[in-house]
Amino acid sequence: MRNTFGNIFTLTTFGESHGLAVGGVIDGMPPGVAVDMAFIQHELDRRRPGQSDLTTSRQEADRVELLSGVFEGKTTGAPIGFIVRNTNHHSQDYENLRCLFRPSHADYTYHKKYGIRDHRGGGRTSARTTISRCVGGAFAKLVLNELGIRVRAYTSQVGDIALSPDYHLYDLDKTEENAVRCPDPEKAEEMARLIREVKSSGDTIGGIITCVVTGCPAGMGEPEFDKLHAALGGAMLGINAVKGFEYGEGFSSALRRGSELNDPFAWDSGKVVTTTNHSGGVQGGVSNGQDIYFRVAFKPVATILQEQSTIDLEGNPTTMKARGRHDPCVLPRAVPVVEAMAAMVILDHYLLQKTVICDL
Repeated sequence: MRNTFGNIFTLTTFGESHGLAVGGVIDGMPPGVAVDMAFIQHELDRRRPGQSDLTTSRQEADRVELLSGVFEGKTTGAPIGFIVRNTNHHSQDYENLRCLFRPSHADYTYHKKYGIRDHRGGGRTSARTTISRCVGGAFAKLVLNELGIRVRAYTSQVGDIALSPDYHLYDLDKTEENAVRCPDPEKAEEMARLIREVKSSGDTIGGIITCVVTGCPAGMGEPEFDKLHAALGGAMLGINAVKGFEYGEGFSSALRRGSELNDPFAWDSGKVVTTTNHSGGVQGGVSNGQDIYFRVAFKPVATILQEQSTIDLEGNPTTMKARGRHDPCVLPRAVPVVEAMAAMVILDHYLLQKTVICDL
């Protein structure tokens, strides 16, 4: 099982949903960076359960404990070990699932791959493991903030309720002003009503998160097998419940002509710019200095509180109904996870580019 992400800035994670703790080791963190613990905890608080009636009712403080790599408030360059303890798991809620394969979960595939699985909350497949990603992303953001690079994500669609694809129309600083994490207050209310309606019927619903990276310099990414947009896509598709990724104009590009989508170059204030940004800030796999923007599609959470058909470990047909505490829509809590993964990719490729320049 591969549990390490990244090339130079790496995150190795461990832990399960109903184990003692989840945690990780961050390596490649530049030394001398001031560690703002309030900021790191805030990033975890954005992801934690029990924030509102739109999320799971599981109550976890999700307090991060740093074990190494920080001295007198600054990073030392050594590996940063951390843990977040699990304190409110109800493992008994999953006992009826011990010998069943839940529809659209990883129960069957894990059983076939490893011959053993943790049925309590999904074990290693649980979205609770994204805690470690948020810690890694928070440390990456500490560096990116010093470089003037901002990573901001927001809920742009829930079900059929959607914002305009043009992120310039919204004040992204308003994203945290509502529980849905949508920068349009009116649309946020509509989304919240839909989520509550779905939740009341024991069902779930999916949607889309948009992410915008500003201040990213040109020249980051590899032109062949580690293109910047491919790295971002891989990071996003590795998040629980993600089913799709597109950057720039994405799939709508297939409906357009080159004369409509090409981004003309211009000279502005002593630097090269493009007059449009249909490319989404990446050309030939390398950043061009414009905003990087992409969209991530999340499926409805697979755990629904309705009776479903399935089979047991012996192949016998049966029915099941999940118990426990689950998100009716993953979008509000997934926004910080998308940001975290994007931040780690951007920092990793920034450091890779620095090594290329040094090698020259």
